[in-house]
Amino acid sequence: MAADLTCPDCGAVYAAGPDEPWRCGCGHALEFTERPHPQGDPLPLHNLDTSEGLWTFFEFLPMEQHVTFYEGFTPLVDAPDWDAEFKLEYVFPTGSFKDRGATTTLSRAVELGVEKVIEDSSGNAGASIATYAARAGLAADIYVPADINQSKLMAIQRADARPVRIEGTREDVTAACLEAVEGDASDTEADERDAPYQTGAGWYASHAWNPAFYAGTMTFAFEVAAQQGWTVPDAVVLPIGHGTLLLGAYRGFSLLNEAGIVDGMPRLLGAQAAGYAPIVAALGGEPTDDDGTRATIADGIQITEPARGTQLLEAIEATDGDAIALGDDPIESTLDRLHRSGFYVEPTCAVAPAALEQYRERGVIDDADDVVVPLTGSGLKTL
Repeated sequence: MAADLTCPDCGAVYAAGPDEPWRCGCGHALEFTERPHPQGDPLPLHNLDTSEGLWTFFEFLPMEQHVTFYEGFTPLVDAPDWDAEFKLEYVFPTGSFKDRGATTTLSRAVELGVEKVIEDSSGNAGASIATYAARAGLAADIYVPADINQSKLMAIQRADARPVRIEGTREDVTAACLEAVEGDASDTEADERDAPYQTGAGWYASHAWNPAFYAGTMTFAFEVAAQQGWTVPDAVVLPIGHGTLLLGAYRGFSLLNEAGIVDGMPRLLGAQAAGYAPIVAALGGEPTDDDGTRATIADGIQITEPARGTQLLEAIEATDGDAIALGDDPIESTLDRLHRSGFYVEPTCAVAPAALEQYRERGVIDDADDVVVPLTGSGLKTL
């Protein structure tokens, strides 16, 4: 039976189903009522059957496997030029880490009997949700910016999803998507307090709001721990747009600690694009470049209002982490350096390795620290 949803803020509980709300009537993001933990000690990696990919960790997941390409267990490789390890999240089926959340989100959609999913995205999440919806045999509308990268648009279209191109900012895209999701719910007999958050024209498979997506991204932490002999690194440096990977990593490492599998948490160090850095600003940092310009190259994280911003701040503060903003110059130079080193990634992916260098310069990361950096998106998606 599919897990119900609850609001950690007001305590409201919502029954699982295709008409479940996309957020609580009080405006807070919803979570699963169930928080599964595995039983017993984990096997060492060389004895672990990883043929199911990230679903190897099914005991942690509050949904059953229905839609999968057996994705996951991406390589963790040495990056000696950065004195770190890179986790190659760009080798997923659609070329980005968003597949972690797509497999769990669409699996839940199938559990609930959903007929159509709706998502808004700058590209990667939309392509991922569209692809997994096709795998599930479900219709999908993907709201995207009018100037979306052509390769990402084609990925959505080739999965037989319907791209809906919206002029304006990334926030305008979300607003248009939510208008479609909410549909005519405000005209129903539902309680007026809940009406604006009911599902109208489809089930909101949001990578920013849907808890099923974070159930997928937390498997990043499980894999890192397994690949490091069931230990955790000293620090993980991640990009932050809506922060789905950072928050997923925090939840995953937290669950491992609660289950007694590991002892300790890595510092979570975030990287945002200059001019699109609300988390940096909230932490008291400088959210813009030296000359006040916005970074234009990292289009995948141009988010000014993360859906779960408060939770991101809590995750960073709980792990003694931080967040910094980067302009175009360090991102572009790091992208070139990554390509010359054989890592063919998209521009947004260069933000975290660029931040790693700045964290070292500031003394936040020591040379002796064990550091993991995810490379989040393939360069093939920029062609």
